[in-house]
Amino acid sequence: MIQHDSSPSRKDIRKKKQANRVASQASTRIGTMLIKIVLLGLVDALSAYSAFILAEQGNWIILSIVVATTIVVNWIYFRRDGLVAKYLTPGLIFLLIFQLFAICYSTYIAFTDYGTGHNSTKEQAISSLIQSSQRRVQGSASYKISIVECGKTLNFLVTMPHGEAQIGSEKTPLHEVASATKDDAGQAVSTPGCSTLSFNDLLSWQDEVTSMRVPMSADSQDGTLRTADGQTALVYKSLLKYDAAKDIMINTQTRVRYYDTGVGAFTSKGGSRLSPGWQINVGISNFRQVFTSQEMRGPFLQVLVWTIEFSVISVASTFVLGLLLALVFNNSRMKGRAVYRSILILPYAFPAFLSALVWQGLLNEKFGYINQVLLHGVDIPWLESPALAKIAVLIVNLWLGFPYMFLVSMGALQSIPKDLSEAAELDGANAWQIFRLIKFPLLLVSIAPLLISSFAMNFNNFNLIYMLTNGGPINANTNMNVGSTDILISMVYKIAFVGADRNYGLASAFSIIIFIVVAVVSAIGFRASRSLEELN
Repeated sequence: MIQHDSSPSRKDIRKKKQANRVASQASTRIGTMLIKIVLLGLVDALSAYSAFILAEQGNWIILSIVVATTIVVNWIYFRRDGLVAKYLTPGLIFLLIFQLFAICYSTYIAFTDYGTGHNSTKEQAISSLIQSSQRRVQGSASYKISIVECGKTLNFLVTMPHGEAQIGSEKTPLHEVASATKDDAGQAVSTPGCSTLSFNDLLSWQDEVTSMRVPMSADSQDGTLRTADGQTALVYKSLLKYDAAKDIMINTQTRVRYYDTGVGAFTSKGGSRLSPGWQINVGISNFRQVFTSQEMRGPFLQVLVWTIEFSVISVASTFVLGLLLALVFNNSRMKGRAVYRSILILPYAFPAFLSALVWQGLLNEKFGYINQVLLHGVDIPWLESPALAKIAVLIVNLWLGFPYMFLVSMGALQSIPKDLSEAAELDGANAWQIFRLIKFPLLLVSIAPLLISSFAMNFNNFNLIYMLTNGGPINANTNMNVGSTDILISMVYKIAFVGADRNYGLASAFSIIIFIVVAVVSAIGFRASRSLEELN
């Protein structure tokens, strides 16, 4: 009797493995497609939400960019080929948003007067002027009101003199309400779809209620209702009246007229301006002010010179100290080099702003460790004297910066072939000649670009200046808010964000100047380093 082998053949095994592989690939493709659909769905949902917001604001240019970008992203990721584009697209989008857009917007702001009193449109400025100049109308009737919350908006439910009920909010003028519930005295106390605030609720919402200004009608000249107790309201009217036909603002009390003279604010013939104004394009006025205004040119040049000094000295000192330590610890005869290296990079391991705060305490004139312990109680005004503050800034920056130069110099020295040094020794060169003629030129080839980037970093080293001295001590020789240790970037910060008069347009102009200076210095430095590389 013949027995047949029931085990599968090799051909069947191969077919089965191939089928399993095909099924696995199909499953992977389906899973990948589902993940792609989910991620693109999130992107499309975010884009749709952004599109609605932009459409409500009337920002059609940005809306068009968002829609076009969304269409391109969907096309890139739903087509089969274009693998490189799929990897590059996220990075390009973030580059456009966080780099190119920021640069373009800053450039645009530099040509405007955007800042305190000039941060809105003309229509918003007119509305703000009328609202801010309101005064109570003497002898006007008081209105019985109830505070009601409709959705998430607080409203005045007003009982008018003839008994009818009207409702309105800060954004919606008073209008008649059809069905309002009234109490025995005839006061409207509630309306369908809204909840009436109790006395305890009024106490919780006191600030919000007392700050409300509800327009009497669509015409802003009719005034607004305001309340101090949440129960009665008085009429307030603006001292200013806007004549749209003549485009002038009139003070109804003094009869002074204010005109739009093209400076972004209503200005009287006597030169007085109403605030707030509105944002306008001023051309190169901000740049002209930097270089031609005596009040600003002097402080700017002083800060520019100190910024260059600070950057050059910082780069030179950190490089020299880092290179010296690298030469010492690159010697194979030294024991425990790994331990010493770990200790030396500790300043680089801690966040710079924390280290600056610690140094601020160490350098305190009265209670600092340096004065009280190391110098036996001597009161040295490290951070109060202009000259000593600059020295303190350079010392602290040396502490923070030398570990980086130590690391890169160590790596560059270790990459230099030992054969060159050995050959020079055979030719009779001493250690100094080997370093000066062989190691240092080769070292500069790889270190020079890093020195240029370090210069750019120190040119904009805002953290150190802000945390250690806040730009101080104050420079008494100028009317600007500029200190003796301020560098350009900290000066820009003060112009933009410190004080009551903030000028974002001028700060943006300074930012562009900083960019040009750093770009020019970097271009010169990179050309010099390229020449050095060709020479070597």
